[in-house]
Amino acid sequence: MSKNTMHDSTATASRPGTGNTPAPAALRKSLKNRHVQLIALGGAIGTGLFYGSSESIALAGPSILLAYLVGGLAIFMIVRALGEMSVEDPRAGAFSYYATRYWSKRAGFVSGWNYWFNYILVSMVELSVVGSFVNYWFPAIPQWVSAAVFLVVIAAMNLLGVSKFGEFEFWFAIIKIVAVIAMIVSGLAVLIAGLPTDSGVKASFSNWFALDGGVLPHGLLQQSADGQWTGLLMALVVVMFSFGGTELIGITAGETEDPRRTIPRATNGIIWRILVFYIGALGVIMAVVPWNTIDGTTSPFVQIFDSVGVHAAAGILNFVCLTAVMSVYNSGLYANSRMLYSLARQGNAPEILGKLNFHGVPVVGVLASAAITALAVVVVFLWPDFAFNYLMSIATIAGVINWSMIMVTEIHFRRRVAAGDGPGELAGLTGDEALGRIHFKLPFARVMPYVVLAFLAFVVVLMCFSSSYRVAVIAGVVWLAILLTAYQVTQTCKTVRP
Repeated sequence: MSKNTMHDSTATASRPGTGNTPAPAALRKSLKNRHVQLIALGGAIGTGLFYGSSESIALAGPSILLAYLVGGLAIFMIVRALGEMSVEDPRAGAFSYYATRYWSKRAGFVSGWNYWFNYILVSMVELSVVGSFVNYWFPAIPQWVSAAVFLVVIAAMNLLGVSKFGEFEFWFAIIKIVAVIAMIVSGLAVLIAGLPTDSGVKASFSNWFALDGGVLPHGLLQQSADGQWTGLLMALVVVMFSFGGTELIGITAGETEDPRRTIPRATNGIIWRILVFYIGALGVIMAVVPWNTIDGTTSPFVQIFDSVGVHAAAGILNFVCLTAVMSVYNSGLYANSRMLYSLARQGNAPEILGKLNFHGVPVVGVLASAAITALAVVVVFLWPDFAFNYLMSIATIAGVINWSMIMVTEIHFRRRVAAGDGPGELAGLTGDEALGRIHFKLPFARVMPYVVLAFLAFVVVLMCFSSSYRVAVIAGVVWLAILLTAYQVTQTCKTVRP
C-alpha cells in the first residue's frame, strides 16, 4: 500500500459516521446568526489592539496601517479557506476534523492537539493578568483569587450550553465594539473641530506624513543602534499575532443554526472589521496623538481620550480590557472543549472526552481544559519567567502552525472533492463539476493556499530577526517533533494493546 493510500484509508476509517466509528452524538445547533457575527467580530478585537498596538506603532510608525492591511488580507484568506470547508461540512473541532477527514489521521492529531494546547497557553496568560485589572479598583484582592473566581465562573457558563456561551460572547463583543467606536468618534470630532490636544501638535491626518521620518520612519527593515530590528516588516510579525482567534468561526460551524448562511456572512465581514477596528482606529489615533509619543507606557486608546479631556479613560479601558480577557478565556474554553470532543470522535483522544451532558456540552472536555488551565496559571505565578519566555513562545508559533495546516488541509479538501469523495451533496461528483458546486469558494483557490503558505513562511523568517520571537521558532520545531512523536506512540500503543 502506498503512503498516500494509507493516509486516505486511515482518514476514511476514522471519519465520523463511517466504517467502524459510530456517528457523533448530537451537539445543539443553538448559535444564532447574531451570536456568530459577534463572535467573529470579538475574535478580532482584544488586548492586542488596546495595548499591543503601541508596540507595532513604535516599530513601523504610520506604515503600521499597511501592515494591518496586508496581515488582515492573509488572515481573511485563511478564514475563507476554513469557511469553504465549514459550509460544506460543518463540524465541531473544525480544523482537526477536516485534517483527519481530508488529509490523514496524523494531521488531525497534530492539528487538534496543537490548537488545544495553544488555547491552554493563551487562556493561562489571560487568567494570570485578570487580577491586575481587578486590582485597579480592589488592590487588596490577591491576583490568584481573581484568576480562580473567573476560571470557575466561566467554566460554569460553558457547562450551561452553547447558546449561553454565544450570549455571553455577544455582550462581551458589544462592550469592545462600543469602546472602539467611541474612540474613533472622539478622535474624528477633534480632527473636524480642530480642538487643541495635550501634545501641542495640531491634530491632522497630515501627521502620518509630516512627523519624524514620514510614513516609513524605520524603513522596511533596519537595525537600530541597540541591535534590535525595526521597520514595517518586523511590525508585520506583531500584527499577525494580534489576529489570533479569528479562526474561531470554524469551530462554531458544528453548533450554528444555519451554517450555510451564517458562516459566509461572518467570514466576509472580517475584512471590513479589520479596516474599521484596526486600520480606522489606529489611523485616527496617529492623527490625534503623534505616533512618536506612543511608547507603550500606556494604551494609545487612553492617550487619545486624555487628549480630548476624558481623563477617566484609564478606568474605562481597564473595564473594557477586563471584559476582553474574560471573552478570550470564554472562547478558549469553548474551543478547547469542542476540539477535545472532535479528537475523541476521531480516536485521537480518550473516548470520555466526547461525552455530552444534558445541554449538549462536552462536559469532560470543559472540565479537563479548565483543570489544565488552572495548573498552567499556577505555573505562571510560581515561575513567571519560564511561563512567559518558553510556554508563550509555543503559543506564538502554534498560531502559524494552525494557519498553515488550515491552508494545506484546504488543498487536500479540494483534491478529495475533485476525486468524488466530497461531503454531503458533493459526494459522487468529480472534477470541475464537483469543485463548481462548492457554495463558499476560496478566492483564487488554485493558487491562494500556496500564496498564504509562502507569506506565513516569510513571517517565520522575520521572526528569526527578533531575539524574543527567535525562541518561538526554535520552540515550534521542538513542539512539532513532540506532537509527531506523541502520535506515533499512541498508535503503537493501540497496535500492541490486547
